[in-house]
Amino acid sequence: MLTLRRAEERGRANFGWLDSRHTFSFGHYHDPKHMGFGPLRVINDDRVAGGGGFPTHPHADMEIVSYVLDGALEHVDSLGTGSVIRPGDVQRMSAGTGIRHSEFNASADEPVHFLQIWIIPESRGLEPSYEQKNFSDDDKRGVLKLVGSGDGREGSVIIHRDVDLYATLPGKGGRITHEIARGRIGWVHIARGSASVNGEDLKAGDGAAIGQPGKIELTGTSDEAEILLFDMAI
Repeated sequence: MLTLRRAEERGRANFGWLDSRHTFSFGHYHDPKHMGFGPLRVINDDRVAGGGGFPTHPHADMEIVSYVLDGALEHVDSLGTGSVIRPGDVQRMSAGTGIRHSEFNASADEPVHFLQIWIIPESRGLEPSYEQKNFSDDDKRGVLKLVGSGDGREGSVIIHRDVDLYATLPGKGGRITHEIARGRIGWVHIARGSASVNGEDLKAGDGAAIGQPGKIELTGTSDEAEILLFDMAI
């Protein structure tokens, strides 16, 4: 059984330099019916104008995953890490006991589009850390590619929670299945394009909660379909 979260129902914040859509409550957007799903706390669909960005700010006790769809995002943090995140890159920052960072559009004129994902960690007070890996389109085409996990298997970034994060480019008509095991739940987010999830048609920005075990069938309904799947222990 799916519970759908349509893109147009999400919260929104528009500051000119930033246009952000919130799947779950975030900042000034508060909806007690959408406070997260299991350990998944935030999916923000962010578009940052050229030259714009988030000035240095603090985080603590959160796993923060950035997934760039278009453009380039420049990251600097208090660990001394500095990098530019581009499409295909998956960045994981464990805020733990406390970290400060900034994120800016690496271009003065081209926009950047990325997903900011927050996951509640398995425990508080972890040592802050950072990791970034690239997964090409070929890695994700026609398969569920594991890009984040609790144990870092298959070359995925380590998320300090029992969460498996998959990404896929199914292609139009491409069909992929996945089994949610007993004791686990799932969330599907359509990052771009369109797809069907167990026969339900979804478009970019739509999400679907899977609250019980069983098979998930993902079918691309556009050539550009890009899908994230979270498989999470309850």
